[in-house]
Amino acid sequence: MSENTVSEKSLLDEAKGVWPKAYAPYSGFRVGAAIRSPSGRVHLGVNVENAAYPEGTCAEAGAIAAMIAAGDTEIAEIAVVGDAPDPVTPCGGCRQKIAEFARKGTKVTMGTLDGGEMVVTIEDLIPWAFAKAQMEGK
Repeated sequence: MSENTVSEKSLLDEAKGVWPKAYAPYSGFRVGAAIRSPSGRVHLGVNVENAAYPEGTCAEAGAIAAMIAAGDTEIAEIAVVGDAPDPVTPCGGCRQKIAEFARKGTKVTMGTLDGGEMVVTIEDLIPWAFAKAQMEGK
C-alpha cells in the first residue's frame, strides 16, 4: 500500500494510521510501518499473516515493497508501531531489508500506540548489516 503524496502527518502517525489494517488473526499482534522516501512520498505497510504460519509478511517488508512499486528506491526515514508496552523494533530480517535501502544516518522511529517512542539510526539498529559491497569480487 503506498500513498504517493507528501504527508503533513508525522511518520509515526502515518504508521499508527495504517496499523488497524494489519491482518493478524493468528498472533493478534498488529504492526504498521511508514517509510518516507527522499522525494517526501510516504509508503505504508502492515503485517499480513497466513494460515501457513509463520509464512506471513512483516509491515516493514510491505512498506518497502510499496516503496519499490511506486518507483522509489531509498528510505529517508522509517517508523514502525505496534500495540506493546515498549516501542516495537523490526525483526532481524527486516533490519537487513531496511539497511538495503537506507543510507548511513537514516532515522528509524519505533513506537507504541500510546505514545512511547524510541529513535535510532540504521547503524544503531543493525551495526554490521550485510551489504552489496561484501558480494563484490566474488
